[in-house]
Amino acid sequence: MSDYPESEPSFFDRLAATTKEPQDELFSDADRVEESATDDPLPPSDVEENATSAASSKGRFSPELRRALVELMRSGVVLAHAKPQVYELLCRHHALIEDHLADMYLRLLIDPPAGVALLLQQQDQADLEEEEVRSALISRRTLSLYDTLLLLVLRKHYQERQSVGEQQVIIDIDRIESQLAPFLPLTNSSRSDRRKLSGAITKMKEKKLLSPVRGDDERLEITPVIRYVVSAEFLERMLAEYQSLAGELEDKAL
Repeated sequence: MSDYPESEPSFFDRLAATTKEPQDELFSDADRVEESATDDPLPPSDVEENATSAASSKGRFSPELRRALVELMRSGVVLAHAKPQVYELLCRHHALIEDHLADMYLRLLIDPPAGVALLLQQQDQADLEEEEVRSALISRRTLSLYDTLLLLVLRKHYQERQSVGEQQVIIDIDRIESQLAPFLPLTNSSRSDRRKLSGAITKMKEKKLLSPVRGDDERLEITPVIRYVVSAEFLERMLAEYQSLAGELEDKAL
């Protein structure tokens, strides 16, 4: 594979522009949430009753709820199937937790159908003072091009399998490599570069976008969290752009 000539910076300008999209930053904006999620999964009467039982006479959280909140803030995501007790506590005391998180410019989003509890920045984050923004707990982290492409491949596979009714979306390493192959010229990577893919997959596991399948090192579950990182509209737009760029690079290399 030939390197793209440095004499034509327009290609890299376009490529850089595509990698600066907000969706390249994991869990940075609450406005990516789809309609299936809810900010108030419990009836008001239940919330009031549970808020009283969760707080002590001094207004502090119970030990169990404090541990659940620490788990949420440590990982940013709680999946019902992985941490059922923590997830149940977050749902039960949603209003109380929301009130606490608001002081830190954060909010808790719960998606009961998907079994996901997600820590997000408040939607009015852009209106905060500069000093407050710098002290925000959730920082923006732009993904590398390789990681972005992997994210798009996973999101596309998730969308395709969900559209045919699959509740649990599984993908194997060989399929990931096959779907990444058309874009690899953009990243100066080869299909046999398992170390690079392994590192990118590890990042996705840390962000709870992927979960290992027990007893099978070659297969992974794509979690519903991926819907909050990449919207369907953004997916199609970015894939079309990257396919166009990869085609241009291939033509130049011939």
